[in-house]
Amino acid sequence: MPASSFHIGEHVVAPGTRRTVDLPVSVLSDHTPVTMSVHVLHGRKPGPVMFVSAAVHGDEVIGVEIARRLLKAPQLEAPELEKLKGTLLVIPIVNAFGFLNHSRYLPDRRDLNRSFPGSLKGSLAGRLANLFMTEIVSRADYGIDLHSAAVHRTNLPQIRVSPSQPETLVLAKAFGAPVILTSKVREGSMREAAQSKGKDVLVFEAGEGLRFDEMSIRAGVSGILRVMRTLKMLGPKGITRPKVRSILTKSSYWVRSPAGGLLRPFKSTGDVVEPQMLLGIVSDPFGEIDRNVVADYGGLIVGRSNLPVVNEGDGLFHIADVSEKYDAELTLDSLASQLVADPLFDEDEII
Repeated sequence: MPASSFHIGEHVVAPGTRRTVDLPVSVLSDHTPVTMSVHVLHGRKPGPVMFVSAAVHGDEVIGVEIARRLLKAPQLEAPELEKLKGTLLVIPIVNAFGFLNHSRYLPDRRDLNRSFPGSLKGSLAGRLANLFMTEIVSRADYGIDLHSAAVHRTNLPQIRVSPSQPETLVLAKAFGAPVILTSKVREGSMREAAQSKGKDVLVFEAGEGLRFDEMSIRAGVSGILRVMRTLKMLGPKGITRPKVRSILTKSSYWVRSPAGGLLRPFKSTGDVVEPQMLLGIVSDPFGEIDRNVVADYGGLIVGRSNLPVVNEGDGLFHIADVSEKYDAELTLDSLASQLVADPLFDEDEII
């Protein structure tokens, strides 16, 4: 049975076609219109609707590049597009205001990812959130939201979920990121608003704000294609399986700076640490006082600060607990060896 046309906003997309539609958001003070652009790939055959969104925080540009490469993937170009089942909605830039200003926030200084589900007559952030919920989330069965760490921090590629449905964890594992972190939804987040509608969203966190990271970009593109393959939206051609299993963890913590000063880190993202292991040293500018930064518990470093200048209490290393995931014979040493070299990609996999 062929699929019917796909309706979004005031636009109609015929089966077997792709097009970019512009959904009006606002008008700037100088009368420049602002839109939220959505690229719609509508398959000839019926299937699920999945969205991929990026730059909900305007300075998290790595997701924009992931979305760009995804749209250029051979599996989504003609003639392969003819085989697509269902519909893919790609929104490379949700928060155009923040993206243009290299800012996490909107002009009203609100965080869009704390403004969901929004309101048609609310603040600018609320209206944009309402538009996204109405035009994207309400039409979708599944979603992947692309994020990075904040400016001056970096994240190991990871999927964050708060599954309310069993298949959510299946899709998270299919994505193939090094780490799956189950975490509570935050009030006002897209994930919370979507979950209230019975739809779990995978959140992909990787890299640093305002920066590209090649490994993270490849992990994002490959992971999205794997999820589409698992949902049977795409066939297996050209979609590689992850070379290692994802590490599932249910808790994490931040190691914070014991004092203000200059940080000399000895560990980075992807490193496995043991309890009381030395992670770095914070020194005063005169070199008279050194303070050790040590891990409270063992685990895997999934995020860290890139700033050498730190204040007391600053989060320096984000460590995920991996002790519950593995059998006793799979030690931290063997986990470390699993992450050595580049386990995620083939050289010819870049798009």
